[in-house]
Parts: sequence; structure tokens; C-alpha cells
Amino acid sequence: MGDSPPRELISLADDEGNSVRVNVLRRAPSWSTGLDAEIVVRTPFVCGRIDLGLYLSRLESWADALDRLDAGEDIAWMEMSRGPSIFIQLAGERDCPEVVVEDEGGSMVTVRVPIVPPDDWVAHHRRRLHQVMSYWVPMLSG
Repeated sequence: MGDSPPRELISLADDEGNSVRVNVLRRAPSWSTGLDAEIVVRTPFVCGRIDLGLYLSRLESWADALDRLDAGEDIAWMEMSRGPSIFIQLAGERDCPEVVVEDEGGSMVTVRVPIVPPDDWVAHHRRRLHQVMSYWVPMLSG
């Protein structure tokens, strides 16, 4: 498993300085079946972060989202749930993929970040998800 726990569940970045990341911070001290995480958005124009709770069904829905992205479909991850949502549009408004982070229920802020990921980004994210689940999920189960 390595010396340190896997932290990056999502890491979408490009050469223009745009990035959207989901980082696992720790096991949530207030609920035994969850993880404290954060969404971090950085661009040359705006930077921000928001807290995020992760639990097994959210990790499983990210796996489903990766399958849909690999099939060429846009996705909405965590839509219609408490907290922020992440949307990935493969053909965004600027003729490149866009990641939209929306916090409609909290800050009421939406950030649209154009990102041109590498060709094999879905496979990389499947590996990230596998590493996160292999390390963290056994702790959440028991």
C-alpha cells in the first residue's frame, strides 16, 4: 500500500494553469463511514476550495462516471446531493473539455474550468480511484 495514504482522487490539470482536484484529507472524525475531502480549483483567474464528504456510494458513483466518460458521455457527479457537484463536459463551450464545479446549496457559486487532459486521463483516474478505495474503504467498513 505504500508509506502514505493516496490523497488525489481527481487531478485534472493542463499547461495553461487550470486545475480541478479532489483530495482525500483523512477519515472523518465525526462519522465512521466517511472521509473528509476537498475540491480545489485553481486557474490564473480564480482559486478556491470547498469541503467535501466522501463515502462508499460516492466513490462507486465516480467509478460509474469514469465508465461513462470513457464511452464519450458527459457526466454529473454528486448532482442532486448535499454539497458540491462536479460536471465534466467533454465538448465544452470553448471547444475543449470543461469541468464545472457547482455549490448551489452552499455558496451558490459555479466555476467553469476549461481543461485539456492527456489522452489517457480516464485510465489514470481509474488507477487513482482503485488506490483510494483499496486504502480507505477497509477503514470505513470496520
